[in-house]
Amino acid sequence: MEISQILAQYENQSHDALPFLGMQGFASSQPQGSHTSSGLNDGGWSIGQGKWAPRLLRECARAISDKDSSKIHHLLWMLNELASPYGDSDQKLASYFLQALFCKATESGNRCYKTLVSVAEKSHSFDAARKLILKFQEVSPWTTFGHVAANGALLEALDGVAKIHIIDISYTLCTQWPTLLEALATRNDETPRLKLTVVVTASIVQSVMKEVGQRMEKFARLMGVPFEINVVSGSSNLEELTKEGLAIQDDEAVAINCMGTLRRVDVEQRESILTTFRSFRPRVVTIVEEEADFVSMKDDFVRRFEECLKFYSVYFEMLEGSFPPTSNERLMLERECSRSIVRVLACGSRSGGECEKGIQWSERLGKGFSPIKLSEDAVDDVRALLKRYQTGWSLVVGEDTSTPGLYLTWKDEPVVWASAWKP
Repeated sequence: MEISQILAQYENQSHDALPFLGMQGFASSQPQGSHTSSGLNDGGWSIGQGKWAPRLLRECARAISDKDSSKIHHLLWMLNELASPYGDSDQKLASYFLQALFCKATESGNRCYKTLVSVAEKSHSFDAARKLILKFQEVSPWTTFGHVAANGALLEALDGVAKIHIIDISYTLCTQWPTLLEALATRNDETPRLKLTVVVTASIVQSVMKEVGQRMEKFARLMGVPFEINVVSGSSNLEELTKEGLAIQDDEAVAINCMGTLRRVDVEQRESILTTFRSFRPRVVTIVEEEADFVSMKDDFVRRFEECLKFYSVYFEMLEGSFPPTSNERLMLERECSRSIVRVLACGSRSGGECEKGIQWSERLGKGFSPIKLSEDAVDDVRALLKRYQTGWSLVVGEDTSTPGLYLTWKDEPVVWASAWKP
């Protein structure tokens, strides 16, 4: 059935006129990848302009919020007929949000998310993860923006220090650090000694850190930088970190680097973790987070859904502009997002992934830290980075003390926030 016909059915027929989509039907149904747009404008859906998915998804979210079971079944059936992870942008958007909405409607989010994570872990390998990360960094500044901004802040805060100890809490397999090692190797003064402690809380990352560490040690020798890497794993709670457990020495200048980490922490624990960080007396704390707010409207499912739809629509649009249509890397990144969408919309407020915007983080950080303004040289480095990518990316510098740091924007929409702080 064509997209236009299905949408026309929705406009013209009652909810009961379409098939019921139960758990078994959804699980066994395969996304339809052969739908084509007719270019017609049926029932105000603007099919040829790709406007049907957000409207259908919004209506489904409202039906779930209103507990309108007849409309929920009807809309889930429609989305299941129209969605495809291999289709156009609307079909992809429908596919990835459909799973989350179905899980929310059937209260199966936690079980579904655990299954998705388990499947991802079983198929995970170092080579595959490394290739995906490097390819993503090649075509998009989504992660490299934070790396360059944070490295600039680290180099400035640790200038002239003989012994550096970076506590790295991130999930990017140390891809941030080769450029920092190069910068340390080319400094005019004596090359400092760098100790890198990688704090790992995700089992996916733990399984590959041995090989990552070996590669980092080899690169440091090549650069002529005295280097030591340690991995701290087995702790899912950052509050449990201690100075002793991290082997922090009195003669070391400590820096804490958080790349997309703090949003995985329960909202109620975030201030406590920042207090823990402060107890390590760091010279600098660098924080990079995605610019979205899934916290302030946690009790309003429709508003939370709208924020999630807005953020991931921008992300999917960015992927579409960065990768070829048949790219396996793009499909893998989209599937990773689909897991995040299930977690945000269907797993409850204590499931992790609770993004907050820079202004919210700044308010929390301001209770024990002061913002560090990056130098013009560091900002210029970020601008130079963005010139390597396609048009559409830009940099916004936070001028106000309530919103310090740097913002990466895609077509004027802020997507990532990077900042530096000191106790």
